Amino acid sequence: MFFLKAHIQPNQVPTRRSHKKRLLKILTSRLFIVGVLILVQLFLLLFLLVKVGTMRYWISIVFNVVSILMVLYILTREDNPSFKISWIIVIMAVPLIGGVFYLIFGRKMHGRRMARQIESYTDALLHKDHGSLPQCSGNCQTLERLRENHYTLARQADYIYNVSGFELYQNTEAEYFPSGEQFFARLLEELRGAQKFILLEYFIVQHGKMWDSILKILENKRAHGVEVRILYDDVGCVATLPALYADYLRQKGFQVGVFNPFRPRLNAATNYRDHRKICVIDGNVGFTGGINLADEYINQKEKYGHWKDTAVLLRGEAVQSLTEMFLELWQFTCHESLSLSDFLPTRSHSCAGFVQPYGDSPLDNFNLAENVYMQILNHAKNYVYITTPYLILDNEMINALCLAAQSGIDVRIITPHVPDKWYVHMVTRSHYSQLLRAGIRIFEYTPGFIHAKMFVSDDSTAIVGTTNVDFRSFYLHFECGVAFYLSPMVSKVKEDFLRTQNICEEITLEKERAVKAPIRILRSLLRAFAPLM
Repeated sequence: MFFLKAHIQPNQVPTRRSHKKRLLKILTSRLFIVGVLILVQLFLLLFLLVKVGTMRYWISIVFNVVSILMVLYILTREDNPSFKISWIIVIMAVPLIGGVFYLIFGRKMHGRRMARQIESYTDALLHKDHGSLPQCSGNCQTLERLRENHYTLARQADYIYNVSGFELYQNTEAEYFPSGEQFFARLLEELRGAQKFILLEYFIVQHGKMWDSILKILENKRAHGVEVRILYDDVGCVATLPALYADYLRQKGFQVGVFNPFRPRLNAATNYRDHRKICVIDGNVGFTGGINLADEYINQKEKYGHWKDTAVLLRGEAVQSLTEMFLELWQFTCHESLSLSDFLPTRSHSCAGFVQPYGDSPLDNFNLAENVYMQILNHAKNYVYITTPYLILDNEMINALCLAAQSGIDVRIITPHVPDKWYVHMVTRSHYSQLLRAGIRIFEYTPGFIHAKMFVSDDSTAIVGTTNVDFRSFYLHFECGVAFYLSPMVSKVKEDFLRTQNICEEITLEKERAVKAPIRILRSLLRAFAPLM
């Protein structure tokens, strides 16, 4: 059996036997076993370093000198200042040990190797059958049309294209889903209509009503000759899928990739995760947003109160960008060389406004997703509304938020009231006082957990995607989003924000001042190490 389902009656009292089964399941899970093996390696490394450091007095002096040199080295690097400060604290607190940990986890050596491999596959993908692919002139013409309507938005679109290569489109319809339930219903409908291929790329997949319903359709489509590729992140699914689940899916006739497998070894590359949520059907229909393939996202299972999430559907030419993102990581993961011309859209749809899907990689020197958010803040004239499950800010984002609010822009942020990770939520709340003093309004979603990642500004631009406002999304995850310019989608995102705000609790400076001193101290302590979480 690849998975077990436990059926517990609502009023059934858990027995000692059921507790033992649950404990046994935890102790034999891959997450627990791999975690223990990594902790053993950490313990042995610490033991060795401490043992060596206490052998001779002069060795201790050497350790301190090496730590100082390591700090000087970190200061010269082009990393984010918050990231550097966190590592400097660790190194100075535990000389040499902190330095060794920085060499293992802090640098991007493994990331550079991964980046070269992905780039080689991507170059081959985009240049293969080059004559059959759309040329840049189409993107330039679309940018020019946007520039004629709104110069500032054209600068944003130009930046995304110049940094990432993802083009701006017009001939694309879009649909907005303000809840996981609405997204799920439309996803099933579109999957049933697949004729050629289905591409699925998700951070989390878990058996339940949502995935089982999707899997049933995929099996039916595969039986009728539809090609199905499934790519999921191993760390995202380590607690939700069995270790051999990819083989189980392959036996059903699907092509399956497991991104960056979670192995029991100290390796900084483990930090790089595929946090994207993408579904492409026949090249003509694409979905993305915050919603993974698990029951809490459609409120079939309650984990942290009511789960609020959002997604978008694209139909037409812009789906090509979502396809490119999928194929980029698929080729790297599965070592399969593909031709983009086999996956291109075959339909276009006239629509109002402009659409620009884009992907962000942690392996380059461009913080694309964060910079897109900051450009919206810097160019706003009236308002910027934001939803995010996590608010773990670097200095640049804090400055952009506060500068916008202090310049008279109506900046509002919705975060969860019921957290999924208590320590991350404490870091989120640690920023409240500074933001409130700058004039930003903060709301917590009292029904439960808000997982939506959205920006909307000035009735002219909106972004719906997978990128949280935190260090992991900005620096360690593969992410994606869709920017809408002068599109009807902008008003839909704004309306959903305002509806959601009406059922939130507004956080005030008075409420923040009433927080007890021990909680404030703990928040500050956790915030100091936020870039390393």
